[in-house]
Amino acid sequence: MSTRKEKMEAFGRLLDILDELREKCPWDKKQTNESLRTNTIEETYELSDALIREDQTDIKKELGDLLLHIVFYAKIGSEKRSFDIKDVCDALCEKLIFRHPHVFGDVNADTSKKVEQNWEQLKLKEKGGNKTVLEGVPSALPSIVKAQRIQEKARNVGFDWEQREQVWDKVEEELSEFRYEVKHMDDDKKEAEFGDFIFSIINAARLYGVNPDNALERTNQKFIRRFGYLESQTMEKGRSLKDMSLSEMDAIWEEAKRKGL
Repeated sequence: MSTRKEKMEAFGRLLDILDELREKCPWDKKQTNESLRTNTIEETYELSDALIREDQTDIKKELGDLLLHIVFYAKIGSEKRSFDIKDVCDALCEKLIFRHPHVFGDVNADTSKKVEQNWEQLKLKEKGGNKTVLEGVPSALPSIVKAQRIQEKARNVGFDWEQREQVWDKVEEELSEFRYEVKHMDDDKKEAEFGDFIFSIINAARLYGVNPDNALERTNQKFIRRFGYLESQTMEKGRSLKDMSLSEMDAIWEEAKRKGL
């Protein structure tokens, strides 16, 4: 692996290359925070996909793409005389030191749960930090991830079930309320109750150590594989899915499951 000196030299080389691109490349010269923003979101999702697949080559590649965006935003900040990459690093270092008094101070936190609880309390105390517990949850997060973060933050200040098994009563309650609204054909209430049901399921996932976003993505990929098998087998028979009965499709679907797809 690389030495600290080699790592610092590589980072410096990246900054030098970006400086030159910003000066000489027509595309790079015209970029702004707003023009880069949507690409940053895309790069983040591509990194997430590589992480889920545990593809080390792609993880390295996507980390590089995301790092480019970070130094690019810092470069734009320096051009506006607002901040530069040193300021970004310094601010991050100071935050990490402040939020880890059990490492850099004399606070005792011997479990990850205690660390998380301290973290939330420290964030509320930071100058210019969050004024309320849930203020730090980004509004633009995807709904499943946002629900998970909301629940985690509430847990860190003690707002949680005493026993995790208690969550199942809430899941059943929310499912019952959703089914009631389905019967009564109230679309607005139906949507609201379905949201409550999903929120309760995400709570159950959290309590039992399951990442709901990862779990759903696994199911998405499994469905894609099995549906792809269904399509390929249907085409091999010279038929179309539209012309097949549901029982015929189910038979091929079960075959895909037996094959471990």
